[in-house]
Amino acid sequence: MAVSILKRKKFYTPVMAKFWISIAISSLWVIFSIIVAWPWLYDLSEFIGFIPALLTITFVAFAPGFLVAFVSVSLLLDRQPKLRNKNPNDPITILIAARNEEERIENTLKYIKKQNYRGKISVILVDNDSTDKTIEVARMAAKKLDLELSILKEKKKGKSNALNKGLKHIKTPLFITLDADTLLHDDAIKHIVARIKNSREDVCAVAGHVLVRNSRKNLLSKLQEWDYFLGITSIKKIQALYQGTLVAQGAFSLYKTDIVKKVGGWPNAIGEDIVLTWNFFKNGYKVYFEPLAAAFTDVPQKLKQFVKQRSRWARGLFEGLRSAPPWKQPFYLISYLTAIDILIPIIDIVFTFVWIPGVILALFGKFYIAGPYTLLVIPLNFVFSIIMYYQQKETFRILNLTIRRNKIGYFMFLLFYQIIHSPISVLGYFQEIFKSERVWK
Repeated sequence: MAVSILKRKKFYTPVMAKFWISIAISSLWVIFSIIVAWPWLYDLSEFIGFIPALLTITFVAFAPGFLVAFVSVSLLLDRQPKLRNKNPNDPITILIAARNEEERIENTLKYIKKQNYRGKISVILVDNDSTDKTIEVARMAAKKLDLELSILKEKKKGKSNALNKGLKHIKTPLFITLDADTLLHDDAIKHIVARIKNSREDVCAVAGHVLVRNSRKNLLSKLQEWDYFLGITSIKKIQALYQGTLVAQGAFSLYKTDIVKKVGGWPNAIGEDIVLTWNFFKNGYKVYFEPLAAAFTDVPQKLKQFVKQRSRWARGLFEGLRSAPPWKQPFYLISYLTAIDILIPIIDIVFTFVWIPGVILALFGKFYIAGPYTLLVIPLNFVFSIIMYYQQKETFRILNLTIRRNKIGYFMFLLFYQIIHSPISVLGYFQEIFKSERVWK
């Protein structure tokens, strides 16, 4: 037994070592990219000048390449800490803010009732001025399921208002926020509570693993399945590795009640969950991510809904950066992670106003911006997706889930997602800059 312990210690790599290894390898990739892309830089300089050409290539190729390499290496180094207590029995309150959810709320409550969890579960539903029968359907479903349900009403529109109303009525030390259209895996609560119970005292929240339920509906939902499955999950995994998951998303996350109350609850913001999470950081707390705490949500099936959702997320990013910029973060690694979020809007803007026009020019034989050298990013994205796929495959095996066959969605995600997503994000940035009207749905 002593030998096995020594072996485990021998191969243990500290978090900071993993961070610097990832930085070093990512930097080497950028150096290689610069050497290979030098003829491209020279040709583009002839067309628009050296400085504009350097900035363009930096944010079209070098910066995205660095980020993808950093994520890929970090994922290879990631090892989740083992849980000592895998079957907690703490009482849990589930807080659901709902507006016009009569078609979905019953199913959500059914999946709560099915939880494989030893502790007591109670639900607080805050109706945010619904005009349908959300309350009636929820009350009847709870009675039929024998589920403890309290219903509150919040007339003032806005998700933060509804959540803060519910927060005042929570009596348990731990609570979960759950969207009214999100269905929990049978072991979701067990895994997410186990993670926070086995974490350090300064961990005040754990983000759940949200995946797509309605991926078979159309091409747009198929594409989003891979975004959640590979993109969003990978970001959360490396942020958790470096002890700073940047969003404990309202769709499914676990919180310590006293800490949420201490930081003032959810702010009046369109990205209320982002700003709340960054407020935790400002106050010296940390947030983790639990990949085994799985939940399934419906993603937008129409382009108009997708644009509204993703532009809203982009606005939330701006709000978070304003409320707690990197230089105000108390932890070094979190400062780095939030600094990356400053880089993302720049990449989105250059992609929208430089790269996409460059692709159009390339269709007419003008390869000033989009040319053969830019294809270097594709194999790196492919390597990243393979790493993430096999990590997710292991997670799904543990949860007794099957990965759906979705080849079309995968290739759409790999080749076209950034072209679709960046302009929508830019729209959100401009909406926030010019203070456009905020809409929950």
